[in-house]
Amino acid sequence: MHEDSTTADGPSGESAHLAIERRLRGLAATRPAGERLPSTRTLVMEHAASPLTVQRAVQRLVLEGLVETRPGAGSFVARRPGVHRADFGWQTTALGTPRTGADAIGAALATAGPGVISLHSGYPAEELLPTRLVRSALVRAARTSTAVERAPLAGLPELLTWFAAELAPAGASAVAPPTADDVVITPGGQSALSSIFRALAAPGDAIVMESPTYWGAMAAARQAGLRVVPIGRGARAPAAGDLDDALAASGARLFYAQPHFANPTGALWTSTERADVLAVVRARGVYLIEDDWAHDFGIDAEVVPLAADDANGHVVYVRSLTKSLSPSIRVGAVVARGPALARIQADRTVDDLYVSGILQAAAVDVLTDPGWRSHLARLRGALRARRDEMARQVRGQLGADALELVPRGGLNLWVRAGDGVDMRDLARRSRAAGVLFSPGDDWFPAEPTGSFLRLNYSRARPEIFEEAVATIAGLLP
Repeated sequence: MHEDSTTADGPSGESAHLAIERRLRGLAATRPAGERLPSTRTLVMEHAASPLTVQRAVQRLVLEGLVETRPGAGSFVARRPGVHRADFGWQTTALGTPRTGADAIGAALATAGPGVISLHSGYPAEELLPTRLVRSALVRAARTSTAVERAPLAGLPELLTWFAAELAPAGASAVAPPTADDVVITPGGQSALSSIFRALAAPGDAIVMESPTYWGAMAAARQAGLRVVPIGRGARAPAAGDLDDALAASGARLFYAQPHFANPTGALWTSTERADVLAVVRARGVYLIEDDWAHDFGIDAEVVPLAADDANGHVVYVRSLTKSLSPSIRVGAVVARGPALARIQADRTVDDLYVSGILQAAAVDVLTDPGWRSHLARLRGALRARRDEMARQVRGQLGADALELVPRGGLNLWVRAGDGVDMRDLARRSRAAGVLFSPGDDWFPAEPTGSFLRLNYSRARPEIFEEAVATIAGLLP
């Protein structure tokens, strides 16, 4: 009788089990996949163990993926895929220096997990969108020929006409307002900026940008190989003299700006500032890229685009419907005149050929529905309530001087913390505590001029603003 035949769980059985496991583990590590392992009878004889002890040792290695059993055939070294270590080193030389990296994508696009308060996102909550209109429009568009036919290269005529009409509001003084022929439809504002930068400048050229400014514009400019020249701004437009100096020193032919409720600061140019900036642009013979991202988010002020008063093509106008209608309606437009328009259209055609006709048709449906104007009126009131509540919490918990201004429109508050605060570290700790915000460092094309953070008041519910701001305040030194 074998020494462990009376009890496989006793000390001698345990010793035999380990010995068998070591034996099989060694074979599995050194023998090729598929090679047959010693039979149960052989292991029983070699280790003076019971068949049950052998079976337990084999099963342990099966669970680890080292051994596989085949009924009626025995046990074998498991067929495991070999470890392949790819050599990507050659790509370092082939690719060269990157124009943009992963760090170029701002924290505003981070995904908020369950239970996390989102003060970082640039997209309004669903209750602030014309959801019913959008859903109905998509259903109707799916029933039309736009669902199966290629859209015109420039865009659907009805949508081109609508964008042109938006640039001829009451009070605009342009002798010759833009027409549908001056409009190109794009798949959102980001694509519009990318095309403009590629079409109107060459790699190595300079582009002047306000600082701070939209991180996506900086990323698109650098992706196009442009050199960003920052010009300071705060609650006001850049000084005309500073703009003139920056254009002259850099040789830039492009000036990117957000005159209305700028992202991230919320600043709005005055009529005097508009005139002064346009005078510099015209005198220098350069383009002003006007990003009217917040056109539909006015609260205490109406938007009259600079492009409405530009007859000679100095202003290249960008407007997107994505934030206003739905993140799924990736539709925007560029309005430009002269050869610049032709170059932008050529770039868009090469890049995307055309924009989805069904999305364009849905956009037209929403924008021409009587409910659209009613929605904008309700939206203005909702944004005012949210902005005021967020401002109240920031001033109450972060200090009366934390806000340089309460914006007259837009979706964000630009908040200043005490000097010397590491905002990226604060953002990481705040996220761990359940609150996401956008650190100010993301919005500067050069070194940050202070410790800032951007808080979006259009995403989270206003009743949790107090909790969210309290969390951030508790993490500050």
